[in-house]
Amino acid sequence: MPLGSWRRPRTPGDLTIRWTRRSRALAADSWTGIEVPLVEELEAHEVEILDGAAVKRVLSTATTSVVYTTAQQTADWGAPLDSLDIRIYQLSALVGRGAPKSVTLIL
Repeated sequence: MPLGSWRRPRTPGDLTIRWTRRSRALAADSWTGIEVPLVEELEAHEVEILDGAAVKRVLSTATTSVVYTTAQQTADWGAPLDSLDIRIYQLSALVGRGAPKSVTLIL
């Protein structure tokens, strides 16, 4: 499950959503403050943009951030919103989608 999601405006209206990934490695339980090891062959995440319980859009990325563009927001909602409900999944070749991190972003 990804941890610590937040958002930051980018180009006027574009939204950069960032998070800190978690790891399935035993070393991830360390309290030393280091970046946890990635035990997957490739890093991959999906961010679901939600409309209540329904998924409005899925954004895919190979990093711990994704851009939700103004054009995408306008196509989804008619205009950018004041808040946004999202779910972030870390993907795994072994496990598939991990447990999601659900967040309401106040924009």
